[in-house]
Amino acid sequence: MSTDERLATLTSWNSDWSGLRVAVLGLSMTGFSAADTLTELGADVLVLSESAEEEYAQLLPVIGARLELGALDRVPDALREFAPEVVVASPGFAPSHAVIRWAQDAGIALWGDVELAWRVRDKVTRADGSPADWVLITGTNGKTTTTQLTASLLVEGGLRAAPCGNIGVPVLDAVRDPAGFDVLVVELSSHQLWYLGLSETEGELYPHASVCLNLADDHLVWHGSAQAYRDAKALVYRNTRVACVYNKADEATRLMVEEAEVVEGARAIGFDLGIPGPSDVGVVEGLLVDRAFLADRASSALELTTLADLRDAGLAAPHIVQNVLAASALARSLGVEPEAIHSALQRFRLDEHRIQIIARHDGITWIDDSKATNPHAAASSLRAYPGAVWVVGGDLKGVDIGELVATAGITARAAVVIGVERTAVVAAFERHAPGVPVFEVDAGETGQVMSRVVEIAAGIVDGEGTVLLAPAAASFDQFSSYADRGHRFAEAVRDWIDRGSADDAGRTPPAL
Repeated sequence: MSTDERLATLTSWNSDWSGLRVAVLGLSMTGFSAADTLTELGADVLVLSESAEEEYAQLLPVIGARLELGALDRVPDALREFAPEVVVASPGFAPSHAVIRWAQDAGIALWGDVELAWRVRDKVTRADGSPADWVLITGTNGKTTTTQLTASLLVEGGLRAAPCGNIGVPVLDAVRDPAGFDVLVVELSSHQLWYLGLSETEGELYPHASVCLNLADDHLVWHGSAQAYRDAKALVYRNTRVACVYNKADEATRLMVEEAEVVEGARAIGFDLGIPGPSDVGVVEGLLVDRAFLADRASSALELTTLADLRDAGLAAPHIVQNVLAASALARSLGVEPEAIHSALQRFRLDEHRIQIIARHDGITWIDDSKATNPHAAASSLRAYPGAVWVVGGDLKGVDIGELVATAGITARAAVVIGVERTAVVAAFERHAPGVPVFEVDAGETGQVMSRVVEIAAGIVDGEGTVLLAPAAASFDQFSSYADRGHRFAEAVRDWIDRGSADDAGRTPPAL
């Protein structure tokens, strides 16, 4: 049996994986979960990584895998000598990476962890012997929130559901969880989707439902072009069996659905903030309603929740309402009743660093949306808080910020620009929004950046207003993560409030 013939048979946990030579690229959480799965299956596993956390490095020999540490800017001799039959790559490895190009040129099967998880998804089954249904979620922005929302709605509806994938829990860990699930809600990055695009027929996913929330330029360096990024995102709809959920306000997602090869009978379900059509979910006079999953959808609708209730739960920003509608459509496709959706939404709260109100003090509202790591996400925040002092900048990842400044940025009261390299951001304001005052933060040390930001922003407001951290950029030029950036912003705000309180001990304590 040839290697290709053997790989075509590997579509179950119970297939014969023994002795299969698999090279795993990267030893992050994803890489380790792949190595752990493969060794449990009996494969011969070599892990290659430029660095490794001590815990993972120590565990690899225990589970029966080998580790090769060293530079990967060229193909290591150890990899060539191993002669892998399959390469499983962590999502950080771009199509242009030397090892990825080598594997493709050599005709070696190239999988991501998601394809591997799909192939062994029957490790733990439901009572009827079938594996969990999969719901796939992608988009430039809102993926994690929508994944969490969807899982919460499904659980409230009585289903055993788990959020996994790009959200932080590897899909392979969810597939192997002995508790078992009815539904896996899988957040997929464009990187993971690109790898799925390489799948042979037997490795293709067949999700119950899928959604691309929106599309805007991002990760262009990784993909090589905007078209390649778009094409990767579109793969989320491939082979969908029941519901292709798309954003009616984003033409790109509608076209993705129209062009997708889906299972016969799959329906297109639209969502936006307007009045829904007969196969949509939307908003009518302050009510979120479903006109897609009911018998008389031509002339009636089902109430899911209200904008007032979402406001009480901190979910009323327009882009968050869109996420709620998308998650509701996905949950309804799996039979979750409107009452369960309403109940779950009353208790749901956003994660940190997603339009999170840090403090209201002396007329200033401080908002941390550090998760807005690209222009599309920042635009949503700026529309939710027009007239804010906008904290912007960082690693732009090859994206032009000019359009954002010309549209949403022009409404800002002022801009406080952070980042090691600020020239492009400052130039964008000079060209597209010359009336917006711009202040650069040139603090050299990471620990000083946010203190200076808060000092400048407080001086600009000097009364009543909003300060919005929505950088439209990645954080790694100055911070360890978007969470680190957000935490440091919050700490600087609280330090500023504490200093003010010390100056005026009789003042009312701030609301934190």
